[in-house]
Amino acid sequence: MTASEPVLEELAWRGLVHQHTENLAAALANGPISAYCGFDPTASSLHVGSLIPVMGLMHLQRAGHKPFAVVGGGTGLIGDPGGKTGERQLQTAEMINDNVIGLRKQLEHFLDFSGPASAEMLNNADWLRPLGAIEFMRDIGKHFTVNYMMGKESVKLRIESGISYTEFSYMLLQAYDFRELFLRRGVTLQVGGSDQWGNITAGLELIRRTEGGDAHALTFPLVMTTAGTKFGKTESGTVWLDAERTSPYQFYQFWINVDDRDAGRYLRYFTLLPRDEIEVLENAIAERPQERAAQQALAREVTARVHGSKAAGVAEDVSRLLFAKGDPASMSVDALDALSREVPFAEMRELTSVVDGLVELALVASKGAARRLVEQGGASVNGRRTGAAGDAIGEPLPGGYYLLKKGARDFGLIRLAGG
Repeated sequence: MTASEPVLEELAWRGLVHQHTENLAAALANGPISAYCGFDPTASSLHVGSLIPVMGLMHLQRAGHKPFAVVGGGTGLIGDPGGKTGERQLQTAEMINDNVIGLRKQLEHFLDFSGPASAEMLNNADWLRPLGAIEFMRDIGKHFTVNYMMGKESVKLRIESGISYTEFSYMLLQAYDFRELFLRRGVTLQVGGSDQWGNITAGLELIRRTEGGDAHALTFPLVMTTAGTKFGKTESGTVWLDAERTSPYQFYQFWINVDDRDAGRYLRYFTLLPRDEIEVLENAIAERPQERAAQQALAREVTARVHGSKAAGVAEDVSRLLFAKGDPASMSVDALDALSREVPFAEMRELTSVVDGLVELALVASKGAARRLVEQGGASVNGRRTGAAGDAIGEPLPGGYYLLKKGARDFGLIRLAGG
């Protein structure tokens, strides 16, 4: 985004605008404003499906606006009915506090918490937990009719299956959040996914009725793949930003394997690459799809943002070795360590034959099967094909590793104890 380009136009070009209030462009153009997005602390990690609103806040901050990340330490004890077909499992206060710490660490990779327009993280438990039920119903509830609340999409979708009063009241609590932030910190914009429009506009209504104030709403699209599947889900489950849940290599693989039809869109959504670079990569998809240049750029950019440049480089090296016939001898110890968490792995005091290694890694069922595989030229060690069961193993790779390969795609890694 250039200094002269309005942030709303930048967001629109990137496909990040789903809906916004009428005067938002003018408000953004009149000077820095404060914007907030709520994050549900039901886990200690965000997942890739959370990245759209995070990127939205990031673009707003880069344009000079002040972002607030508000974690639902209070509302998280209840649960948002939006996007759910059943009641959420309630969290304890202790679980939510632990989750808040994890979310803050991840948001620091996207938002600047120091300097001009520094981001701030707030917990709505600070103002919701002291709130009395009588006070809330008298001062807040009276401003909303049941008919108004029933008309909101997040409620209508749950009427058939049933919705508890607890979740039905969530809309009012989120509206109260917006009003409190408006009063306490001068926040005049709330952003979120398109499924949050009803909750956000309830906050606008509450601010107008109780304070006579003017506030704004901006929602981002909910992402689906072109194939019609839910974004951020794989056969192994959710793709998390936490390296303990989804390793940097697995994270990298998620992005590099996106469909050609989605790659350009995701470059706009999830990276800060400028328009001209993205357009070049989109042309490469059409002209040379086999090179997967767009996916490589996407995987490299997002993995570096979430896990750091070093982890992204290691993930790229591992991916190149497994899928692009990279040279094992060029692998660093860090890359081999990462690979050991992704393929069959074993530690041995010594490795005297490829047959023993194949059996130890369970790449074959027996020593007889291993000998046949080797004699047929179907096995290699550290990139060198073995032609006979008795062939010398050779020197290990850095870190005392031996990389064994069965056929074209099955890898295993052995590390010598003390290597």
